[in-house]
Amino acid sequence: MRRVLSLCIMKTSIFGKFMALFLLFHSPSPHVGLCANDAVANNPMRDLTSLSLAELMSIEITSVSKKPQILSGAAAAVFVITREDIRRSGVASIPEALRMAPGLNVARMDSNKWAISSRGFNDFFANKLLVLIDGRIVYTPLFSGVFWDVQDVVLEDVDRIEIIRGPGATLWGANAVNGVINIITRNAIDTQGGLATAGIGTEEQGFGAIRYGGKIGETAHYRMYAKYFNRDAFVDEIGNDAYDDWHYSRSGFRLDSHFETDSLTVQGDLYNGESGLTFLAPEREPPYTSLLNTSEQNSGANLLTRWKRTFSDSSDLALQLYYDWYRRNSPMFDENRDTVDLDFQHRFAFTDRQSVIWGLGYRFNGDRIDNSFMYSFDPTSQNDQLFSAFLQDEITLSPDEIRLILGSKFEHNDYSGFEIQPNARVLWTPHENHTFWASVSRAVRTPSRGDTDLEVNFLFPIHDPRNPLPIPLIMNARGNKDFLSEDVQAYELGYRMQATRWLSLDMALFYNAYNRLRTAESAGPVTVSPLLPNHVIIPLIGGNKMDGETYGFELSSETRFSSWWKIQAVYSFLQMQLHPDTNSTDFILESAEGESPNHRISLRSSMDIARNLELDCWFRYTDELSSLNIPSYYNVDLRIGWRPSQNVELSVGAQNIVNDHHPEFRIRARPTEVERSVYAKITWRF
Repeated sequence: MRRVLSLCIMKTSIFGKFMALFLLFHSPSPHVGLCANDAVANNPMRDLTSLSLAELMSIEITSVSKKPQILSGAAAAVFVITREDIRRSGVASIPEALRMAPGLNVARMDSNKWAISSRGFNDFFANKLLVLIDGRIVYTPLFSGVFWDVQDVVLEDVDRIEIIRGPGATLWGANAVNGVINIITRNAIDTQGGLATAGIGTEEQGFGAIRYGGKIGETAHYRMYAKYFNRDAFVDEIGNDAYDDWHYSRSGFRLDSHFETDSLTVQGDLYNGESGLTFLAPEREPPYTSLLNTSEQNSGANLLTRWKRTFSDSSDLALQLYYDWYRRNSPMFDENRDTVDLDFQHRFAFTDRQSVIWGLGYRFNGDRIDNSFMYSFDPTSQNDQLFSAFLQDEITLSPDEIRLILGSKFEHNDYSGFEIQPNARVLWTPHENHTFWASVSRAVRTPSRGDTDLEVNFLFPIHDPRNPLPIPLIMNARGNKDFLSEDVQAYELGYRMQATRWLSLDMALFYNAYNRLRTAESAGPVTVSPLLPNHVIIPLIGGNKMDGETYGFELSSETRFSSWWKIQAVYSFLQMQLHPDTNSTDFILESAEGESPNHRISLRSSMDIARNLELDCWFRYTDELSSLNIPSYYNVDLRIGWRPSQNVELSVGAQNIVNDHHPEFRIRARPTEVERSVYAKITWRF
């Protein structure tokens, strides 16, 4: 640890005139959650690092079993990022906060786009990771993935982010193949009064939020918010502007009503913004391609209502309904999408040793798409329906020692028909400080509109390393109406230990066997484009001709040297092996083996160096991405926070301070690199 602290101090010496700005050691506490919420709400000055590890391991989570349970008793690889973690990290977005978790690969493609995946298969549209915000699924059925640029909340209102690595399909359904991210915001009763934040930085050119919470009668509480940010562009490989700056505004509300046995939540959001982008356009004259700098306009709205009735500590039922609309308008395609989702679930004690939870669901998706040369869908408008049911039984074989969890999800979709996704888990607690668990699961990634209905033209200019020809190349890829679901058989082992009052350990091992993975198959001979005579076309069609396996382990630990100093260490190891069928002609998608790092390390130090002064340091290492020609890299973030009064907090920080700029992922026409940045922020509670 001394070496890490020395590194932090050494790197800050690069910025002589900013020395005071970078006296920060930056790291949040990874296991703080519901048990601490009331204390923090009543005393925002209290640092959650004062909680013991036993209290931290008793956080209540809901994502693993769709019911409240303590973190230490979950039979899954689960990690919790708390509001305190986010505050002390200094991150400005949810994707950046996810870098704290083991097993997640977070790579920034440019200023406004991320590639985020769990346990491999990383891409702009990482199609094996399901993401929810307050129970609303934000996974898009157009390409299978998440538009991370529009997934945003007031970060101070986040209660926790629950991250499950490994399949969660039994409860959450198709596409929860390699993991589930559940972003949970605070109840309105915990956000009473006012909050205002504002800041500025070299990359964060201006940002701010205001939120106010109040009470309606004796049973209802509400909050309303508005936020805005304007973020600067990154640079390309030689340091020129990458034209990917972006700005968004967002507003919304939440209303929570609590009665004797019932609770009701109603919440909604509106957003609008613009993101810069660059794309490669074909030309008839040399050099036959050109980079066009333009932008896309994105907007959306959602409304969710959830009713819950509690009969006892072991019995309740809930009904949730939400509507979501968004529009993405870019030169490549224009998408309008409407989603209606209805979900019902019931939990009850079947016997003294059995807890059963079951549910039914229905989802409607409707889209309208304007095509372009690069992306075109046939048909341009389509409505899809999903029907689902699930059942899970938790059986206590030995009180306070052995539990068996059995369940399955049953779904019918318009692409692959009927799908079954079973799951079996066992939890053994031989001692209150030691927990072992194991699981066997099946999960599927169902086809998307992109898999079946899309025709896309990828352009590779002369001298592009991916183009072996001396003339421009157009790769014409078409969807396949007969595309099948990808599936995985997943095997996991886990162990949690609270070794001492000051040390905890969480470890998970996994082996995943995949079948029918997506491939890009040859669809005919190479031809010359009739519209662009100097361009050669390689026709491709989607297929399911690849199998594969991934295996690895994830380790997270927390050490408390004293009540004022905490260290959290995270290490992830991943190995991918993909095997196209012998009759496959795919030469593209097998490269996914080298698009996720084999090794990833995160070290976070949080120090309360005085009653009102915080010092944080965050060190990260990411292994090379061989398929994308991105070398391994490490970085250090620093933050210092000062509270001159109980309701005011000032913080300054530096991020990515090791290099002027470095690449993390490549897919864009113009490769983009993440820049070093500094920022200052003020938070006022009133």
